[in-house]
Amino acid sequence: MTDIRGRSGPLSPELFASPDARAALALGAASLVLWWLCRFHAAALPAIAPWDFSFSWFFATTFPLWWYWRGLRATAPAERPSRWRSAAFLIGMAVIYGVLQTRFEYLAEHMFFLNRFQHVVMHHLGPFFIALAWPWPTILRGMPARMRRLAVAPPVLRFLHVVRKPLLAAFLFVGLIALWLVPAIHFRAMIDPRLYLVMNWSMVGDGVLFWSVVLDRRDRARAGISFGMRAALAIGVMFPQILIGAIIALSRHDLYGFYAWCGRIYPGIGALDDQAYGGLIIWIPPAMMSVVSLLLVLDALRRAEEAAEKPRAPGDGARISASSWTGR
Repeated sequence: MTDIRGRSGPLSPELFASPDARAALALGAASLVLWWLCRFHAAALPAIAPWDFSFSWFFATTFPLWWYWRGLRATAPAERPSRWRSAAFLIGMAVIYGVLQTRFEYLAEHMFFLNRFQHVVMHHLGPFFIALAWPWPTILRGMPARMRRLAVAPPVLRFLHVVRKPLLAAFLFVGLIALWLVPAIHFRAMIDPRLYLVMNWSMVGDGVLFWSVVLDRRDRARAGISFGMRAALAIGVMFPQILIGAIIALSRHDLYGFYAWCGRIYPGIGALDDQAYGGLIIWIPPAMMSVVSLLLVLDALRRAEEAAEKPRAPGDGARISASSWTGR
């Protein structure tokens, strides 16, 4: 529609001419179709379909993927992220979506050890792969101009600067795990859909934040944190998680009555066994990931030192750019 002064109104065809608008409409339509199918025809859907469809998780995965793809197309071939980085980003997004928006979520709501597996994927594995991919410059490049301005607005950057402080990042990483494992809080989160959503969002968001600090391969000047501190963070968070997992795994009391109250999906696994398996999942996989992340930090340190030494080599005045990894 055009007003009397010849300017486009809110429903003008030009509004839908941009790729961003068409993509938003397509994703919005897809979300409505998927919600309708899950709401009224759940039995006819495959196991990879959502158990409880969430618009927030759908958009939180599809829009970044769309922006990443657009960002790749807008990046010069020589500066594009490597294939393994793109693959890591896709894997990270896929595993998070898989534990939150497939029938696995139903299993995680009825067995404590599967719930712990879900949280390890949300808080550790998925964010680990996303941070390893370092997709932020590519995603920003593919965002619509308004979204990009919002993402780099001063309040957002100040917030990120604060929460990326090493001690605070480590405290949030371990503290949020411990918070949602307090039996009374865990029970409330599992029966309250709104609090359940907050719990899951806090796990994913905090996981991405922490691993993006630890796995940042930029030098200290650009990252704002030394490689030594990154290594300390990677190892430091391991010990509280081992302690939490050991306390739960070795407990002789049923700490999480929710799963008996709602009914375990595998009745052959008793409460204490379920709890013990869950404690081991808290204990072992995160510890292994801390060791892997330490090795990656040491490798990043080696690469940074090599890059710093090359410009000073006799007869070699070329500068080494980290853009092949950081996208900058």
